[in-house]
Amino acid sequence: MTFVRKLPIAGASTTTASFADPSSEFSLDAAPLSYETVNTEVDAARRVFWCRLNPQGRPCFSPQLLRDVAAMHSSIEARFRGADRRDPPFRYFVCASAIPGIFNLGGDLGLFRTLIGAGDGEGLRRYGHAAVEAIHRNHTALNLPMVTIALVQGDALGGGFECALAHDVIIAERSAKFGLPEVLFNLFPGMGAYSFLSRRLGRAAAEKMILSGRIYTADELHETGLVHTVVPDGEGQQAVNDYVDANGRWHNAHQATFKAGRRVDPVTLDELRDVVDGWAEAALNLSEMDLRRMSRLAGAQDRRIAPAPKAAAVAAAG
Repeated sequence: MTFVRKLPIAGASTTTASFADPSSEFSLDAAPLSYETVNTEVDAARRVFWCRLNPQGRPCFSPQLLRDVAAMHSSIEARFRGADRRDPPFRYFVCASAIPGIFNLGGDLGLFRTLIGAGDGEGLRRYGHAAVEAIHRNHTALNLPMVTIALVQGDALGGGFECALAHDVIIAERSAKFGLPEVLFNLFPGMGAYSFLSRRLGRAAAEKMILSGRIYTADELHETGLVHTVVPDGEGQQAVNDYVDANGRWHNAHQATFKAGRRVDPVTLDELRDVVDGWAEAALNLSEMDLRRMSRLAGAQDRRIAPAPKAAAVAAAG
């Protein structure tokens, strides 16, 4: 197996100013050539492009992560230009995480709190539109002949769950958890959950899941059909390799079938953007009590990656 690895840039900034400042626009023109928050690998033998989300600080979809994902998508598209579609450079795209125990914890709640406090609906919409554009590119496999796989080896909450749902196949390790906690602070998940869940489960089941705020195990979601395969902890990457090895012979049939499914029951970018606009409007209606709950949840996310007190003391002493 041959890997070519692109490493994040050391000491890079992860500012969120572009969404908080109404005069600043989210643009691919500003996207870096190297990725600060995404690690990429290529398994040349299997023709698999691996993306491992590696946000700095809170393990959420920060504006920097969204910029890096957009730049990464562009780089994949560039590799396909001029290629023979019967012999593509990549047959599979895999989205995983570089953070042990966490796939992604969702939207940037700290940024949301700031934007809502400022009454900045346009900033909320800019963030949401950037998020669903990335999710929609995953959902459509960049309109390329690839099968997309989400490998979930930890918690996938809120936008993290929505990101996983956008892929053709979800492979999860047994301890992975999934959930949509937005209802806990009186909001709803606005970056694709309703669209993807209603297509797969029906509206009633989608609304039940969204409004419950429940955390689901990988086995529970496997029973619903949302998760395709559950494997023991530590075996996720091998499970992806096994899936590719078992199905590579029929890759053309698989990618064409998933493409046909998107045509028959499409989730369009316009639909996702419209839902984001409704989400931004609802966010501006949150009360101070709702916002305090949001802040507490953001604090809980921060604690997930904070060093244990004893470990921090030892590091400081060293």
